[in-house]
Amino acid sequence: MAITVYEKRACTTCRKLAELLAERGVDFERVEYHVEGLSEAQIRELLAQAGIAPSAALRMREEGAAELAAAGDEDAIVAAMAARPQLLQRPFVVNDGRAVLARPIERVLEIL
Repeated sequence: MAITVYEKRACTTCRKLAELLAERGVDFERVEYHVEGLSEAQIRELLAQAGIAPSAALRMREEGAAELAAAGDEDAIVAAMAARPQLLQRPFVVNDGRAVLARPIERVLEIL
């Protein structure tokens, strides 16, 4: 099983997800997307695998997120996420071509 977790290690939810996976003996690769960044194409692929729109993955706590959501331009949201990775909600988990936004963390069980 090749599981990838897109996370921010300082994030409480991300840490809880890592604990859940460890408790179940699940090995995974960590991608600190807020440090490494993701291209627009990578973000689109991640969202497609999860079956969600960019606006549904927008981290509303971040500056400028409300304005992006209000504008309703999904392409602009993806471009903003690529430019400012902190706008992308976390953690995302990918397993065998399927993904979930693990909020709550138990959603990861859907793809294990």
